[in-house]
Amino acid sequence: MTATAAGLLAQDLRYIIPSAALYLGASFRPLPAEGALTMAPWPELENAQPDPNKYIEGTGGQQATTPAKGGETGKNDTGTSVTKIELLPAYSTVALIEEPAEVTDPWDVPALRDTGTKWAERDTKGKILCVLQGIGKFILLLGFLYLFVCSLDVLSSAFQLVGGKVAGQFFSNNSIMSNPVAGLVIGVLVTVMVQSSSTSSSIIVSMVASSLLSVRAAIPIIMGANIGTSITNTIVALMQAGDRSEFRRAFAGATVHDFFNWLSVLVLLPLEAITHYLEILTNLVVETFHFKNGEDAPALLKVITDPFTKLIIQLDKKVINQIAMNDQAAKNKSLIKTWCKTFTNVTQMNVTVPSSDNCTSPSLCWTDGVQTWTIQNVTYKENIAKCQHIFVNFNLPDLAVGIILLIVSLLVLCGCLVMIVKLLGSVLKGQVAVVIKKTLNTDFPFPFAWVTGYLAILVGAGMTFIVQSSSVFTSAMTPLIGIGVISIERAYPLTLGSNIGTTTTAILAALASPGNTLKSSLQIALCHFFFNISGILLWYPIPFTRLPIRLAKGLGNISAKYRWFAVFYLIFFFFLTPLAVFGLSLAGWPVLVGVGVPILFVLLLVVSIRLLQARCPRVLPGVLRNWNFLPLCMHSLKPWDNLISLLTGFSGVCCLFCACPSCCRCSKCCQDLEQQQDVPVKAPEALDHREALDDAKPCGDALGAKAVSSSTAL
Repeated sequence: MTATAAGLLAQDLRYIIPSAALYLGASFRPLPAEGALTMAPWPELENAQPDPNKYIEGTGGQQATTPAKGGETGKNDTGTSVTKIELLPAYSTVALIEEPAEVTDPWDVPALRDTGTKWAERDTKGKILCVLQGIGKFILLLGFLYLFVCSLDVLSSAFQLVGGKVAGQFFSNNSIMSNPVAGLVIGVLVTVMVQSSSTSSSIIVSMVASSLLSVRAAIPIIMGANIGTSITNTIVALMQAGDRSEFRRAFAGATVHDFFNWLSVLVLLPLEAITHYLEILTNLVVETFHFKNGEDAPALLKVITDPFTKLIIQLDKKVINQIAMNDQAAKNKSLIKTWCKTFTNVTQMNVTVPSSDNCTSPSLCWTDGVQTWTIQNVTYKENIAKCQHIFVNFNLPDLAVGIILLIVSLLVLCGCLVMIVKLLGSVLKGQVAVVIKKTLNTDFPFPFAWVTGYLAILVGAGMTFIVQSSSVFTSAMTPLIGIGVISIERAYPLTLGSNIGTTTTAILAALASPGNTLKSSLQIALCHFFFNISGILLWYPIPFTRLPIRLAKGLGNISAKYRWFAVFYLIFFFFLTPLAVFGLSLAGWPVLVGVGVPILFVLLLVVSIRLLQARCPRVLPGVLRNWNFLPLCMHSLKPWDNLISLLTGFSGVCCLFCACPSCCRCSKCCQDLEQQQDVPVKAPEALDHREALDDAKPCGDALGAKAVSSSTAL
């Protein structure tokens, strides 16, 4: 073998032998012999540096006169000419490819680690300071929670000032109340406008007691009120949009309430329209049990918050009831209460009447030649003391005051929520976090694990009964879901219990009603109660039927990727859709059916095809196995995201002026592409000259030093 051939062979083996040696798990050392190659032990990977003492020796033969490139020529002990070639350390391609990071479930409850100094490592002064800091954080947490609840109350008042009279006018149109679908969307719109299911329920009770509305027509409105009240905690979830992971969990935890209500209505509203089971069941309960007037429900939370909120605004909620009862004089009244203390006196006064037929009695009627007089009881109302709130002396219209309070309450709500999340994140660490998370998210041991969810329903009902508001309870729970203290699976039964708790409060309030409205108010409260019980029986006992959890997680994933979609969801499902259905209802049943049935048919068809694509695509034609036959904007949110980025952010404007308009460096599309890069490969300095050799090869054959395809990595 010539020296040139030996040099070329060694140059090829410098890449082959080291890798093979590493795959075999040991250094490769052939037996030395004349004319054979020898290989020294290889250094470890982390200490890999070129060593002039480590060579491959090759016998050159008699004709070996020119040394190989990159080697030295010398003689061995026998005097035979040999070529020494510098040998590089061994590397395995398996070691060079970084293992892809383990994919974590975004819905797993994150570990809240304590990064501070451990308690055992603190001195006496440090322990005292730690205790004082804990007490201070707890006091601050209670203070911000108090302001958070008060801001929710003021937010409800602001919505009533902005849309309360319009909500009352919705109820005043009795002609469309007989339409169950119209009644449903009216309940949604009114509750969204006044931000209180209690207010809308009290209006319905007054109308039923006055025979302006039947119980049968009131049941769909109650269902709509149940949907509308879930918007509050969804608005609260928007405040956590700064962090994608927190926003994903918080928005899913809030919208699980929405999906439960919507799915329950989709099943129970047609069932009620056909069978009237809620009306029959509640009437049977009211007739069987002879209820008597009782005391009103204890307003435990109102006792704490009213002293503060009444200094900001006080409303006369009777005005909305009067508008709903078609009282024309109430349309010109202001909702802002001016006089909090009044005196009403009934006196007899001489009044003129058109004729003697209008007299109260013949004995109390006389004429003075021109006019006819009689004696009537006249109610005289005397204002004694004004209310003590900020806007009592301002002559501003209700709309202006409502907008001011709406902006201020949303700012306070957002600020309090941010501080609550920060404080909870700093307090719930270490052992405290472990105890709380285990208490809230751990099931009972087998075979009683199924009891845990029903116990959570009872806890949610009890907490809602204490705070007297399902909106307050679910809104306070939303940030806890966001930071990972409560899982979605545990928040679901707590939310269902909250629905039950708010109906028990309504039942107690109905029992405190006057005798003439007791039966109607109690029957409506029981309709609300049995509606939620029916929904729980549909969507909770069997794990397979817990669709609200899966739908909420899907919406959470979409909203975390495209955060504008959360706002679109709120506007579309709580405003645009109810308003569109209400407008079609005004046109009559034929128009509503003619427009609604084709839309429902298309939706059912799309859902059916999507299920078949996921479960059994073989039964579908090749075209329908995916949505690629449709334009991209009809089956992907990416074009809409680009459009919204173009309209709302600098990144979209930048793309118009970059050299690559489809993807410029400051655009979000480039960030998405960077996140989808291939598997990275380590590039040690010891292989720099290997790259130089590879540069001489064709581009299609070279193995990139920065990245390789996933198939090559495999």
